Amino acid sequence: MILHKTERFSVPAKAAALIPLLLALYPNFAFAHGEEDHCMAVKASVAEAGFSDVVKVICENGKAIITSDTYPSHTLMTGIVGTNEQVPVPAKDYAAPIVLNPVLGSTPQTRDAALGVAVNGVPIYDYTGGGEMTLDDLKHHQEQHDTLQTEQLDVCGGHAGRGDDYHYHVKPTCMIEQMKNAGDAAIIGWAFDGFPIYGDNNPDGTPIAMGELDVCNGKTDDTYIYRYHTSTQAPYIIQCLMGEVGDMADLPRVSPLEAAGGWFNWGGKSAGVPPSGGVENLTFTQDGNGRRSMVACPHQVVRFDC
Repeated sequence: MILHKTERFSVPAKAAALIPLLLALYPNFAFAHGEEDHCMAVKASVAEAGFSDVVKVICENGKAIITSDTYPSHTLMTGIVGTNEQVPVPAKDYAAPIVLNPVLGSTPQTRDAALGVAVNGVPIYDYTGGGEMTLDDLKHHQEQHDTLQTEQLDVCGGHAGRGDDYHYHVKPTCMIEQMKNAGDAAIIGWAFDGFPIYGDNNPDGTPIAMGELDVCNGKTDDTYIYRYHTSTQAPYIIQCLMGEVGDMADLPRVSPLEAAGGWFNWGGKSAGVPPSGGVENLTFTQDGNGRRSMVACPHQVVRFDC
């Protein structure tokens, strides 16, 4: 049973609403540590997890820029039933900006694209696949758009979206298995508002009680002011931003690939049509020449990209 957010998060939400007042009364409370320390924390989260070879972090103009190709080394797309027929491809020089002086806002912010990035450089979306959620949507489980329940995700918690970029919608289990510092204390990602993302438990290993997380799946933190968590029930992971980010339109978004052959698609291969009722035994492969394909029943080759 999944409770409505109004039932699960009413008490923490009221507590979180007091934080802007605390920030106004006690300005020093606004930053649990300075910009330089925050930069070092972002860099350390990537390095300690073992992803420094594929993810780069530079700090400039008040932000930590996490750069990657969004293409992880773990299993991709395998296990999806409700396929959208998108094949994951690297997104060259994807740059995720993480605020270094995070400040909690008063209103949750949503978008129909990434809300943050994992420490392996893969974008993190909310759990839905039906476009941007309204503030009212956040209060209720969007069952019809739940990418996990509708079997749109692979065994690692992700899939390729409309931009052909691979991203997570729930806890990135395969990435966590790859992390050298895997554990409750390890940061698994960063939201664009500058707050860290942890796993299902508190960093000290204690469990998180039902109703302890707010509508964005987060809670206050002694070091970072605030933090997000994954969870076994919806929304599974961050579903909105509680901090300030400036203009949401400036946050990164991966554009869809154009079909081979250019705008007129002369001689090119058009995108596939998702099979009605889903597929079975979908597997994704990539050969040494970079040719990517997905094979499933009832179709043979669902779609391929060279």
